[in-house]
Amino acid sequence: MFRRGTTQIAVPKPSLSHTYFNAYRIMWVLVFFDLPTDTAAERKAAARFRKDLMADGFTMFQFSIYMRHCSSRDNMEVHQKRVIACLPEKGHVGMLTITDAQFGRMQIWYNAEEKEEKEVPQQLELF
Repeated sequence: MFRRGTTQIAVPKPSLSHTYFNAYRIMWVLVFFDLPTDTAAERKAAARFRKDLMADGFTMFQFSIYMRHCSSRDNMEVHQKRVIACLPEKGHVGMLTITDAQFGRMQIWYNAEEKEEKEVPQQLELF
């Protein structure tokens, strides 16, 4: 509340829903990997890693890039730990975390033509 002359004006505080769901709190985790597939055991380990990623809610963006939406930084850290827990013995794996605002600025092309943006539904979280 503040005073303007003799009149008091109440300034509404932002509600929790407005501050909780913003493009700088929502995170994306991207996992990049290059795993060996020379032997049957290596192919099995690579397939197991991909299946573990999908079981944790990651979706394939490209052949060796998987991504996952996380509602907060705490949730992001949980999924990062899960990826670390299922790392295969051999290969190269990297993780990148970005905000929803950064993810939204990504440009994507298919066959040298920019792909039209799909309308993204509002994400809701139930308690």
